[in-house]
Amino acid sequence: MQRKRFSLTASVLGLLLSATANAQFQAPETSLGPQLGELGPAQKYQAGFKMKAVGGACRGLYATVPVPLAWDEQEVQILEEDFSPEVSRHTYRTTDGTVRQLLVKIPYLASGQEAHAIVTFEVRRRRIEPPPSTAELKIPKRLNRDLRTYLGSSPYIEVRNRQITTLAKEVTRDKSTAWEQVEAIYGTVREKVVYKNGPLKGALAALRDGTGDCEELTSLFIAMCRARKIPARTVWIPGHCYPEFYLADATGQGHWFPCQAAGTRAFGEMDEQRPILQKGDNFQIDEKPKERQRYVAEFLRGLPTPGGGKPRVQFIGEIVP
Repeated sequence: MQRKRFSLTASVLGLLLSATANAQFQAPETSLGPQLGELGPAQKYQAGFKMKAVGGACRGLYATVPVPLAWDEQEVQILEEDFSPEVSRHTYRTTDGTVRQLLVKIPYLASGQEAHAIVTFEVRRRRIEPPPSTAELKIPKRLNRDLRTYLGSSPYIEVRNRQITTLAKEVTRDKSTAWEQVEAIYGTVREKVVYKNGPLKGALAALRDGTGDCEELTSLFIAMCRARKIPARTVWIPGHCYPEFYLADATGQGHWFPCQAAGTRAFGEMDEQRPILQKGDNFQIDEKPKERQRYVAEFLRGLPTPGGGKPRVQFIGEIVP
């Protein structure tokens, strides 16, 4: 099948992937922010879909796919855009400054006809080290609207539940610094929730039954941080997630610090190399305006057609050789 391929110059790539999201994780001017190491090895990540009209023609097809976004700890470039001729239009959209999506329109597919839209990215990440001193870091007192999002409840993150708020208050009561408070929350979560893979059940259920996977451990850590007025959010990577928390230095400059809730202990640091796909856990997107999204997933819709044809779609989101 004939395919349309596009090669992007470095200047176009710079415009396309401008790091608007970085405003929430700026490389710090002071020594109290996260310390960014050298760029790691390049990885290729493919995102998109393959589609076929089954049982009749399909029309008015519209699909969205999450794609990697540039951050201070992550560089992203598009290596190739591969769209079949059936694709009439594609664009990119950034939502809440922390998730980027590929948007694709296909006006018509005849019965049995196939189409695809696949973008290959090059992603390189930096190791994050903790700051050399943490004593002056504080819980921020004033937050802009975007940051206040990371203090409220999210799907499966029950910030206002009494059991969670009581535990958060109890374990941080005798800690003299903000960093020690967050570290106490971190240690408590890892002590009370044993890693066990399973279906999503959320922070409260994990606390009550004492088991959960990376999503539950991350959710409980975030819920307890938010209960103590410490902004926190989820970082999503292929097959995994981890949290990061937000503290301010003596000048009032805020910084995001990561930690590994599940797996090897890593507090205030991160040596993960898998691509960051999105950050956050309470999204509202145009395609589902009535539902808050914990994670912005793939989306597909189409218009009714005579004969009842349906699109059979295979979404793609994977690290490739």
